Amino acid sequence: MLPRSIAVGLGLLGMLMAAQAAASISLNATRIVFDGDHKEANITVRNGNQDVLIQSWVDRNDATGSRAPFAVTPPLARVFAKEQQLLRILYEGAGMPTDRESVVWLNVQEIPKSSATENTLQLAIRQRIKIFYRPAGLPGSALQAPAQLEWTLTRHGAQTLLNVKNPTLYHVSMADIKVQAQLASDSTMVAPGEEKQFALNGPAPSGVVQLSFSSINDYGAQNHYTASLAGGPTHATESRLKP
Repeated sequence: MLPRSIAVGLGLLGMLMAAQAAASISLNATRIVFDGDHKEANITVRNGNQDVLIQSWVDRNDATGSRAPFAVTPPLARVFAKEQQLLRILYEGAGMPTDRESVVWLNVQEIPKSSATENTLQLAIRQRIKIFYRPAGLPGSALQAPAQLEWTLTRHGAQTLLNVKNPTLYHVSMADIKVQAQLASDSTMVAPGEEKQFALNGPAPSGVVQLSFSSINDYGAQNHYTASLAGGPTHATESRLKP
């Protein structure tokens, strides 16, 4: 027989798994690009197996939890099972930089109906995705930004660092950044003007080394890039084959 503490823990774990499995809503996109030439952006919330309330809002994802200058309508909506709800995201017209792309976060929280069964654990599950606010008339192109990143490999004693600088006005989201066979980062995002470093844990590569990464575009798909690093800053080129 299991000790009481283990049995209770397993019971709670089972309840949590059941609650998570009952999550109903899904979003029809993994990111939103808010074009400054337009007054609003839209996303669809699809509901699955039970009637729910959804509460939606936008924040800056900072330590203070400050609100962003966007409104979501409707902020609170009831969505019946097997139906969907269109959310409209509206910009207030001021409060965001106009000289570069910015990121805020859309929150969509599912509030399940009260359970008719006693001793049932229910969770309000929140989904969060990025909103990329792209001001009107911004020079350059988000699609070209990954190829404009500047990559260098530096060594400090036994430590090897992969450096990346984003000179563009757009965010670049990446996955599976590798130098030779070494994984430098499984995912990251480099903001406009930002520099990042990734420490390589394996043996220090020598000579010309191969860099590869995947960039996530506006539609959530991945484009693959490669570069040969040898000395100064290097730009990657798009590859049709996954690295």
